[in-house]
Amino acid sequence: MMKQVFLESHNIKNLHFGFGQFNYHLIKGLYNAEIDDFKMTLHAKNTTKLKEEFGSYFNYKTYKSYRRYPLFRIRKKYDVWHSMNQNIKIEPHHNIPYVLTIHDVNFIEEVSSDLSHDRNKRFTEKLNRASAITYISEFAKQSTHQHFKVPNVEEYVIYNGNPIREIIISDQYQPNLKPSKPFLFSIGEFTERKNFHTLVEMLRHIEEFNLVLSGNNNTEYTQNVLLPTIEKLNLQDRVIITGKISDLDKQYYLQHCTAFVFPSLREGFGIPPIEAMRFGKPVFLSKNTSLPEIGGNDAFYWEHYNGEYMAKILTEGLEYFDTHSDSLKTNYINRAQSFNWDDASKAYADVYRTLL
Repeated sequence: MMKQVFLESHNIKNLHFGFGQFNYHLIKGLYNAEIDDFKMTLHAKNTTKLKEEFGSYFNYKTYKSYRRYPLFRIRKKYDVWHSMNQNIKIEPHHNIPYVLTIHDVNFIEEVSSDLSHDRNKRFTEKLNRASAITYISEFAKQSTHQHFKVPNVEEYVIYNGNPIREIIISDQYQPNLKPSKPFLFSIGEFTERKNFHTLVEMLRHIEEFNLVLSGNNNTEYTQNVLLPTIEKLNLQDRVIITGKISDLDKQYYLQHCTAFVFPSLREGFGIPPIEAMRFGKPVFLSKNTSLPEIGGNDAFYWEHYNGEYMAKILTEGLEYFDTHSDSLKTNYINRAQSFNWDDASKAYADVYRTLL
């Protein structure tokens, strides 16, 4: 009888966020792998779109929020259950082989470091349930071990892939919001963690660039920190906030920016920098959490967030890039392409096989 693997993938509904992207690209990679020695079930709120894309390759189960409660947990006894991120509240009814993917433990800093806090207790229960643990970076593994007692099970670091494999944008494409002069680009949800206001403070020390910021800007951080910083420095005409953007708009900004800038304070992996590298662009990153691991030796790094210092690093980095652009562009593109979702998905399939 065919073995059954359950993918707790309901976060696929949030494609503008990291978890949604992870769910979708891992599932697509598993589809591309043409696996025939076990059958996978996708758990999602909207299974219709998934069926249209993947057909009968997967089985499908419709997500219901009440299944978060122990009494209503899914009772089918799957051979392996994959909890695709550390925040999921849906758990199996039975004690079955269980893969846990940990993206980050940022909640220790952002919610509470008290291990008796509900968030940390729930995560500890997931850890103790795990038969195997996968991490999306060495940093995610190291920080989990730093803050929690990790059970003695097999652990794997499997890097995410780069969603931008092929550059699909035409030379004629134009976004709705087009900067009037050379620009720096960044993307992400507008939160304290992304630290976008430091880019605005940097911008006042660099006259020649505009700054384009994309992503969900309907946040408290936008209203309370970012917009007041822009207003205080009188940079309303040089900072362009686009809101959420299409994949084509993102490719336009990545292709046409002078540099990609990402002063994030906490990242479990950090996909946007490798997307920028796919276009051969210089990337300027925070030198903390997983970003040096992802950016590699040819990225440029900020040690702290003083605006004048950040401008100095950017200016010097761009001068260095201009004089070594051929070799650096090649290095960036090669590094970006080394993060491959098809390879990552095969690695996850092998983890499932160790438990089947």
